[in-house]
Amino acid sequence: MSVDGETVDPDDEWGVAVIATVGRQLKLRREAVGMRAGEFGEAVGYGEDLVYKIEGGKRIPRQEYLDRADEVLGAGGLISAAWEDVKKVRYPKKVRELAKLEGQAVEIGVYECNIVAGLLQTPEHARAVISAAQPPYSPDDVERMVNARLARQSVFERDPAPSIHFVLEEAALRRPIGGTMVWRRQLEHLLKVGQLHNVVLQVMPLNTEVHSGLDGRIEVLKFPDGTAVGRSDVRATSDPKQLRILELRYGTIRAQALSPGESLILIEQLLGAT
Repeated sequence: MSVDGETVDPDDEWGVAVIATVGRQLKLRREAVGMRAGEFGEAVGYGEDLVYKIEGGKRIPRQEYLDRADEVLGAGGLISAAWEDVKKVRYPKKVRELAKLEGQAVEIGVYECNIVAGLLQTPEHARAVISAAQPPYSPDDVERMVNARLARQSVFERDPAPSIHFVLEEAALRRPIGGTMVWRRQLEHLLKVGQLHNVVLQVMPLNTEVHSGLDGRIEVLKFPDGTAVGRSDVRATSDPKQLRILELRYGTIRAQALSPGESLILIEQLLGAT
């Protein structure tokens, strides 16, 4: 029998509703074909206790559970299709909300002070960064957070493409998080993304004594209707005064960083030194 199922955050109202609805549909379809929970669990390869928990909205089913249930219950793909919503519930609410904002923005500006920005991380690099947390996350939580971070990167596939700008610290690019090969692949990925027509990548050099990013990370998102949202280490805000402060800081950071061309040359040099 397989062991499965993450719990949904009780404060995530949308997530709770999705999992409850999917669970209810699974139960109705199971009962409609005259299968008991134990029989159904046997057929899909899961324990009876987990069947009850998923049907009761207490556990988040994995994709293979839904696919197998679809086959056993003859749902013609309707149960499998629920994965499109279920998979989003597996991502933390804050990450979902951020991904939604990034998916709507026409301009994205990010300054990251300690690590490579999440939108730029390779899967291996993201896994190494998240696994380094103390106290440590469980292996399932690590994978959940890695997948959520990678899902945000769909912003690069949007059409029309948003204008995206990054400023990264040279110190973060010199830290071989995950080991030499993971580090090399991360630098190679930065070079690839930095050459996209809608992306500008800059590096803040180590020899800059003082700059406007010393207070922490910044993200500024601008939307088609002219509104904007700013995020920093402290808070997210749409207050015009606070936005002006964040935009001033971010503009100064960009001016103090290396040019895009110089930045890519530096990354190539770091890659060549590995």
